[in-house]
Amino acid sequence: MTPAIPESGEGPGTQPNIGAEEAASDAAAIVTLAGMVIGWTRSAEELLGRSAREVVGGSVGRLLAVPEDPCRVAAIMERCRGGQAWSGEVTLSHRDGRRVEVNLRVSASFQVGDDECFLVSARERVIRRAMGQSVLDGFLTRSPVGMAIVDMDLRCTWVNNTLESIGGIPREQRLGRRLTDLFPGLHAEALEDVMRKVLRTGEPVSDFEYLGWSWADPHRQHAYSTSFFPLMDVEGGVTDICYMVLDVTDRWNARQLISMVNEAGACVGSTLDVMETAQELADFAVPRFADFAIVDLLEPVLSTEGHGTWLSDAGPAVTGPVMRRAGMSSVREGCPEAVAQVGDPVDFIPPPHDLELLVNGEPVLIPVLNPDNPQWAVEQPSRTSSMREFGLHSLISVPMRARDTVLGLTTFVRSRNPAPFTSDDVLLARELVARAAVCVDNARRYTREHHATLTLQRSLLPHTLEGGMAVDVASMYLPADAKDGVGGDWFDVIPLSGARVGLVVGDVVGHGLSAAATMGRLRTAVQTLADMDLPPDELLAHLDDLVLRLSEEESHDASADLIRTTVMGATCLYAIYDPVTRNCTLARAGHPPPVLVTPEGRVSFPELPAGPPLGLGGLPFEAVDIELAENSLIGLYTDGLIEGDQRDVDVGMAHLGDALCPCDLPLEALCANVRGLTATPQSDDVAFLVARTHALSADHVASWDVASDPAAVAGARALATRQLRAWGLEELAMATELVVSELVTNAVRYAPGPVRLRLLRASRLICEVTDTSNSSPRLRHARTTDEGGRGLFLVAQLAHRWGTRYTHEGKIIWAELDSSAPAARW
Repeated sequence: MTPAIPESGEGPGTQPNIGAEEAASDAAAIVTLAGMVIGWTRSAEELLGRSAREVVGGSVGRLLAVPEDPCRVAAIMERCRGGQAWSGEVTLSHRDGRRVEVNLRVSASFQVGDDECFLVSARERVIRRAMGQSVLDGFLTRSPVGMAIVDMDLRCTWVNNTLESIGGIPREQRLGRRLTDLFPGLHAEALEDVMRKVLRTGEPVSDFEYLGWSWADPHRQHAYSTSFFPLMDVEGGVTDICYMVLDVTDRWNARQLISMVNEAGACVGSTLDVMETAQELADFAVPRFADFAIVDLLEPVLSTEGHGTWLSDAGPAVTGPVMRRAGMSSVREGCPEAVAQVGDPVDFIPPPHDLELLVNGEPVLIPVLNPDNPQWAVEQPSRTSSMREFGLHSLISVPMRARDTVLGLTTFVRSRNPAPFTSDDVLLARELVARAAVCVDNARRYTREHHATLTLQRSLLPHTLEGGMAVDVASMYLPADAKDGVGGDWFDVIPLSGARVGLVVGDVVGHGLSAAATMGRLRTAVQTLADMDLPPDELLAHLDDLVLRLSEEESHDASADLIRTTVMGATCLYAIYDPVTRNCTLARAGHPPPVLVTPEGRVSFPELPAGPPLGLGGLPFEAVDIELAENSLIGLYTDGLIEGDQRDVDVGMAHLGDALCPCDLPLEALCANVRGLTATPQSDDVAFLVARTHALSADHVASWDVASDPAAVAGARALATRQLRAWGLEELAMATELVVSELVTNAVRYAPGPVRLRLLRASRLICEVTDTSNSSPRLRHARTTDEGGRGLFLVAQLAHRWGTRYTHEGKIIWAELDSSAPAARW
């Protein structure tokens, strides 16, 4: 029986108005009136899994899954020969045997050569299931997302079960009321503002986050994400607003954790001071995380010497207070909750824990503090009283450890915030304390190293300065700012023969322990070279050679580059002042020139040959002689005094001259004036040495020419003895006669040319014999059978010290005697 065909051009189940884009994706075939397939598209291959080679040339009936459909198709084609298209539902057979329900469309017939053909297109039919009202109601009411509908006046008209449980307010109390009626506060007003915007624009708003309190969980603040969209009537007008609420507290807490930890990294550890770092941690935690925070550190952590009792892995070694309060902060002014102040010794560890908690323990969480707990009442009575008075109700204590070092304990407490601490809060507390612990350990290590470096540097600097009768001296040393560390600046006053004095100032570029150690080596080298009575230019040349050797030796070390840079960056200025001639000889190696102030107050910076910095090698140094009036000032300084980020060198030198202009002031007052020139904080060390010159008057000096004849030795002894009587130094007469006799005899015997004897009455009696020979005498230990060789040995025994210095014309052998000389007691 031939199936009935609808009279209209469209069969049942048709989908009219198929767009061109959709039709282009349909499976299509060309079928002749006899039912033979002569055309097959790729979309048809994909729909039925049959290739064109399998289908083209065969009967269309092979593609039908229902036996009676071939008769139906023939009837459809006969109908379409009349010029009308047809569409309807047909079941086709897939190559794998399954049935494919399609919407079929047959075009009106057309000619292809001698055959009458039809275009057949098919699309797989999508079965749409009708959703029952009960299913829809169940979805709305049981959805895990809270949902509600409000009218144009923002009054609630419907609410699902989830939103009822989230807010903790029964449905009956919500219906007919606005959010601001249910939740007075800023977040409800903000939500209603968003609703009005949706009503006004018709545009939905998604993922609007806010913090709020829930009646279902009144002790914990929650984070919510809310989305709003308008509801339309059939005419497209807005009738209501639906909003959906999702509790995103966990997501918000995770985001806050990351944000707070990042913020802590910027706020904690801004200085290299242990106490300030601990205080920064407490200040950061309050009130962001806690209402009261304390940071207690072990005593050795706060010690700059590194001494104290440490806790070991074996357990606590001591009992009683082992920590000190390093920082605390509170939402209440003055931290009234605290039972100890910053700097006080403390022993707080939350019961029932002991010192083992600091070594190996995990963070302690006490969600609810119970002041009636017997352990707290017995072990922490004062803190139990504070818990009752201020309502301290929740606590987290986190051991502070970094780099396998136990540092202390940080405790967070809540009182005004009603929410108790949770396990999520422990994660945040642990991360905050871990980051702060690294900063505290860095500060501890830096403070200890800085203190050791400063102690080393100050131990290497002279503790007392003695200028003898040549000069009065005063000095000032200011270490660099704590952020940059101490450096390698030094100064010294070195007594020389002939009542002269050596003034030296130097600077090793760099900061820290290496610079301080290098400074000590250079200062020792200068003292040794000065003791050889070398002139300033020769001394700097020898010092330059020493620095080169040090650089070569240290180049084999792993830290060679750093050390070599430090040594090669050294500068130095050396001056020798002679109070007899009032001559000052100066030479410098890359150092700023000295400042000179005459007794009348005229300031000058003499142009000395600059000379290269120490360590370059191969370049000469030049010395300059300057005659200084008595009571002149000479100031030696390092570049940190005149240079700075905001100051030009010429301006700095002018200010230095102004500070020394009242030259009649005591030297300590002048140093105070100079101290006022330094910036705060300063980026470089400052060393300053100032000397007021004196002159030995004629009545303190006596000199005679001695004939180059052994017979003149007796006359020289007599002249010296007579001069000692005139000075009132008869007790030194015997020792002086012996010394003069030996020194003059050696000069007359071994040196050609004139000989000169000079006596200086200074802090000690100085005897000098000048000759034209460059040969240096040697101290010998004569045998009992020797007839000579005991002269210099005798001089060494009688004199406080003796030596030789060379001049352009020859040499000077000198000896210093005082009232304790052995001959004075004979």
